[in-house]
Amino acid sequence: MADEKGETIEVSEDTAHQISVDPWYQVGFVLTTGVNSAYVLGYSGSIMVPLGWIAGTCGLILAAAISMYANALLARLHEIDGKRHIRYRDLAGHIYGITTPARDYSIPQSHSTRVFTTIGAIANLVFAYNTGMLPEIQATIRPPVVKNMEKALWFQFTLGSVPLYAVIFMGYWAYGSSTSGYLLNSVHGPVWIKAVANISAFLQTVIALHIFASPMYEFLDTRYGSGRGGPFAIHNIMFRVVVRGGYLTVNTLVAAILPFLGDFMSLTGALSTFPLTFVLANHMYLMVKRHKLSTLQKSWHWLNVIGFSVYAVVAAVAALRLIMLDSSTYHLFADL
Repeated sequence: MADEKGETIEVSEDTAHQISVDPWYQVGFVLTTGVNSAYVLGYSGSIMVPLGWIAGTCGLILAAAISMYANALLARLHEIDGKRHIRYRDLAGHIYGITTPARDYSIPQSHSTRVFTTIGAIANLVFAYNTGMLPEIQATIRPPVVKNMEKALWFQFTLGSVPLYAVIFMGYWAYGSSTSGYLLNSVHGPVWIKAVANISAFLQTVIALHIFASPMYEFLDTRYGSGRGGPFAIHNIMFRVVVRGGYLTVNTLVAAILPFLGDFMSLTGALSTFPLTFVLANHMYLMVKRHKLSTLQKSWHWLNVIGFSVYAVVAAVAALRLIMLDSSTYHLFADL
């Protein structure tokens, strides 16, 4: 395979999934679907309520900008030394030498609790825009992979983010500081309307969960499910149904047991989104491009690595603190 410069690019065939077949707009739609998941229903309460109109709006715009920047760095690392790296673990392994796989809009709560919720809200800001598996998604795109991926990212962070902004801002505008951690809990009206909205959110979550789980699916399909026959062979279909159905069932059970959605979004942002999208993206870019970067550029990337690492730790502590506080109020399978 040749890249945009006409040079031959080696592509790993050690995968059960298709690669280099999707146009950029299809990949952009996949990214947009992952971002506009049912989690959006929690951002009015978990981002806007702690931060307010000004800080919340500015934070969303800033988070979109830095997320676009960090994802673009990852996209540009997809082809290194004449080889495409179709998995995040492959990319990191190549770089680091690792081979293992009348509304009240006031900001509520006491000062100490407000500090923790504000930190958690900032973690939710970056969680809102990122999927954490960009190399796996980029593996499906047609050449030239870097240019097409950048088109998909621009689509995601412009038109693709419009539904996200609409839900967040309208939810906070309608309910102010009383907005629930799950927006539909604040909605009043006919039961059937709420039922349709919840069913729609569930169906969209089914799609989004499969997008987030694509690295795990690729590993399991390649390692255990790519037997004889094509992808539509009966035994391969049954394997995928069991794996994906089991994953969805377990996630649904855990979500029902632990209902404080916003706190776990903060924890997920701290433990996965910050390291994968911001810390490692900047550090890997430094490792690959270090001989081509100026001192100022190197300092900028090191500042990102250190700054996001520190905030990831702080955000994780804040999220755990909020989970502990909510655990004293909620019970298992609570109907919130």
